[in-house]
Amino acid sequence: MEFRENKPIYLQLADQLLDEVERGQSSGGDRLLSVREYAGKTGVNVNTVMRAYNWLQQEDVIFNRRGIGYFFADDARERVLNMRRREFWDKELPYFIDRMRALEISPEEIMKKIIQNK
Repeated sequence: MEFRENKPIYLQLADQLLDEVERGQSSGGDRLLSVREYAGKTGVNVNTVMRAYNWLQQEDVIFNRRGIGYFFADDARERVLNMRRREFWDKELPYFIDRMRALEISPEEIMKKIIQNK
């Protein structure tokens, strides 16, 4: 797995798991790979994976069953979509609007492209 330098690796790992939920590749009740398995799969330190799992647990996206492993929460997809929507409205959309203005792209041009790409 390749990592970007502008974001901590544990958050990139968490993002990858959130992507799986968002796309329906993983869902509530699904078991995650063990910390060691995921570290081996991604080529990172076990502590980095543990940090990603802890972050996801704090966000209530996953939970731990002692001695069994980590699982996605039943409402994981709803939580992920809400989290990602907030990020979109708070960060991505303002940047997008700023770029539209800077490049002098009208809302009508954007709507035309959206309709074309349906």
